[in-house]
Amino acid sequence: MPDDIEEFNLRVIEEFRTSGGRVGGRFAGTPLLLLTTTGARSGEPRTNPVGYARDGARLLVFASDAGAASHPAWYHNLLANPAVTVEVGDGAGGVDRFPATAEVLRGRERDAQYRAQCERDPAFTAYQEATERTIPVVALHRLTVTEPARHRAIADHLVRVHGELRRELAAVREEAGQRRTGTPTRPTQPLGQQLARHCLTLCGALHDHHTNEDDAFTRLERQFPELSPAVTRLREEHKVVARALGDLQALLADPGAAVDLVAELDRLTSDLEAHFTYEEEQLLPSLYGSHG
Repeated sequence: MPDDIEEFNLRVIEEFRTSGGRVGGRFAGTPLLLLTTTGARSGEPRTNPVGYARDGARLLVFASDAGAASHPAWYHNLLANPAVTVEVGDGAGGVDRFPATAEVLRGRERDAQYRAQCERDPAFTAYQEATERTIPVVALHRLTVTEPARHRAIADHLVRVHGELRRELAAVREEAGQRRTGTPTRPTQPLGQQLARHCLTLCGALHDHHTNEDDAFTRLERQFPELSPAVTRLREEHKVVARALGDLQALLADPGAAVDLVAELDRLTSDLEAHFTYEEEQLLPSLYGSHG
């Protein structure tokens, strides 16, 4: 994705999340949702703003890409993995975020739904006329968080992400320590390049992880009221971690701060390990227990 398109999407996503699902500019007045897919090649989460229509209990999205010659990347992603996450305005100033399964509509059903979308928004007629491909229509089916299988999936995801973050943090800490002692185990670039990029990747991953958790906590509290005290503590810990990440990023702006950076990473490692351990101890028994 070109940098200018990616930057535009990031601005739309931020405005969507802070404005309860409403955005201005070219999307003003357009029913819009955020669709997070898993990259078919990268395996990383990819979020895109997409126009939608309601059809009973399901939401329909259209892989028009404004009539481009090829399907948008998010469509290829959901073909490879139909498990997606949807964010949509709840009508009360907030954003409803939930897991869903994507189903590509075929034949007459696809044609009927695309015609209906053209009646709602004539731009979709122009999109289809501009390309030789048949623009796909995808139905998004909501998965309820009350399903025991979904609880297990949440628990498995939590364990997997914590493991990945622990490994990433250990690698960053090792790299910083080697640079401080001058004994790197592989060729290195200046601190402000390779290590900074490595650290900022970790910061971004942690931010996304905690943002997603904060959204899920509200639903978990409804399903497991006994978790409310633990969730309250975890939300506060997320704020502490966010401040620590801000301090870490400030240190990265100073190439001569290697010693301070190691100390900051030590502190962050200790805080995060305590946070992860508490989270696992409090949440996993309820999530896994609901399966059986």
